[in-house]
Amino acid sequence: MDPITLNAHPRDTGSKAARDIRNDNDVPCILYGRDTEPVPFRVDVNDMNKLIFGRTSPVIEVSMNGDTWKTILKDFDLHPITDRPQHADFQVLQEGRRVTLTVPINYTGIPVGQQEGGDTQIIIRQLTISVLPENIPSEIDVEIADLEIGDSIHVYDLDTSYDVKMAPAQTLVTVVAPHLESVTAPGEEEEVEEEVEGEELPEGEEMPEGEEGEETEGGAPEGGAPGEAV
Repeated sequence: MDPITLNAHPRDTGSKAARDIRNDNDVPCILYGRDTEPVPFRVDVNDMNKLIFGRTSPVIEVSMNGDTWKTILKDFDLHPITDRPQHADFQVLQEGRRVTLTVPINYTGIPVGQQEGGDTQIIIRQLTISVLPENIPSEIDVEIADLEIGDSIHVYDLDTSYDVKMAPAQTLVTVVAPHLESVTAPGEEEEVEEEVEGEELPEGEEMPEGEEGEETEGGAPEGGAPGEAV
C-alpha cells in the first residue's frame, strides 16, 4: 500500500514554542533515526487527526522544505479530555534494518459458534511485530470462520512470517457461550419466604402460654417451685 504523505513545517523547540504551536492549531512533532539527527517540525492538527484515527498505511512520508523521510508514527500524546493530539514522534525507516511497530488485525469470517448463538469477543485488535521496512503490512488477516463455541485463537496459533513481539499465550479472539439469565417464576419468592417464617396458625387460635414441662418466665417448670418435684 502506498505510504501517506504528511506536509510538515519547521518549528522552534521549547515549552513556550510548543504552546504557541498548539494555539495555532498545529501539533509539535519530531522525527529521529539511528543515522538521522532529530528534526523538529509541526503539522496541522486536522492532518494529524486523520493520521492517528483514520490511517490506512503504517508508513508515512514526512515532507518538509524539499526533504522527504520515510517514517512510522512511533508514539503520540493526546489531551486527556479532548483527545486532541499534543505531540508526536516519527521514526525514520532505514533499508535493511528491522523496525518494531503495531499493525491492525483484520478478523475475517463469521465464527460458526456465533451463528449458533455464541458471542465473539475480540481481545486484541493490533499486533506488535518486528519487520524490515519493505515488508511492513498495512494489516494482518486472521481467519475466524471455523471457531466454535469455546474456541480461541492465540498468538502461537498465527500462521504468519512476521516476528510477533507478544506473549505466545496471549488470546486474540474467543467465542463464548451465550449468557443465560435465571428467571424466577411468579410466586416462587413468596413461597420461599413463607417456608422460612414457618406455618401460620389457623384463624382464631392463639399460641399457648407454655407447653407442659417448659420453663415459665420465672425459670421453673409450670406448677412447681424451683428444685421441687412435680
